[in-house]
Amino acid sequence: MSLPDPSDLSFRRFRRLRRTEGLRRLVRETRLSADDFIYPLFITYGRGVRRPVPSMPGVDQISVDQLPAEVEDLRRHGIGAVLLFGIPETKDAVASGAYDEHGVVQEAVRAIKAVDRDLVVITDVCNCEYTDHGHCGILIDGEVANDPTLELLARTAVSQAAAGADAVAPSDMMDGRVKVIRRALDEAGFTQTPIISYAAKYASAFYGPFRDAAESTPSFGDRRSHQMDPGNRREALAEIATDIEEGADAIIVKPALPYLDVVAEARVRFDVPVLAYNVSGEYSMLKAAALNGWIDERRAVLEALTAIKRAGAGAIITYHAKEAARWLAEEAGVPSAVRVAEPGD
Repeated sequence: MSLPDPSDLSFRRFRRLRRTEGLRRLVRETRLSADDFIYPLFITYGRGVRRPVPSMPGVDQISVDQLPAEVEDLRRHGIGAVLLFGIPETKDAVASGAYDEHGVVQEAVRAIKAVDRDLVVITDVCNCEYTDHGHCGILIDGEVANDPTLELLARTAVSQAAAGADAVAPSDMMDGRVKVIRRALDEAGFTQTPIISYAAKYASAFYGPFRDAAESTPSFGDRRSHQMDPGNRREALAEIATDIEEGADAIIVKPALPYLDVVAEARVRFDVPVLAYNVSGEYSMLKAAALNGWIDERRAVLEALTAIKRAGAGAIITYHAKEAARWLAEEAGVPSAVRVAEPGD
């Protein structure tokens, strides 16, 4: 066996810069921080409610009165943005709870802003949590009707902006929704409210735990008539381009990990912020594997989130936000105000 010739300049020792943690940190290309994270919250009716979601360990449905404590916890973790989903007390065929001036999300926005004006509050604009059939819009002959649904989405976006939302995020995947919402916001005087569009939202198998948390499982059928087919990338890019033309200020790719190619291509092609949603199924898979002792949860979560950012996501919507923020602080040697007991401590 011949050893490398030290005088051969074509022989590179890449390992030199991997030898110690200090060197690895010095040359690291992609860095995570708490500033990258948006934390989803599931807001429900009632008082004193903090109801664990069985399929999402560590995630709760919470009532509006629990938000001041939640905001304080997010502040301690250094997380500066949330995404709100609502679970109303009653549901109907026209999702009236979604645009109710005193709906759970509208009241949640007010409650958050009353205790922290600087926390960025993004509101999900959809109907599935609010309809008695669990679909994303008006049903006609058993199918989701695109155009009649647009009015409901616009009313919802305006009501959320009126409550004080910093941005609205339509997730329904109806054609033309960004244009209609932008017009409605402008006509209502909310010209400064940005639209963060779920422009590439796939009909994914990874949404199951979310539907438990949001109580939004369809009573029949599925959402493949409006969410995107997993095999299509060019169509996703066309959807993104159209939403930007209609007035989207930023876009979301959902889910994140199975669609990193779409995240990467969107980052190259479009000059708007690209967000990625690290969805419930991605979260719960890692949680389940960790609880069974099959993976190192900390390493796996930070690796997954790093991959999402490396692909081009400027921000990541993730249920791991608090844990990841704490782990990153510990790695940086920051005195931990967010230290909590680990299993086995």
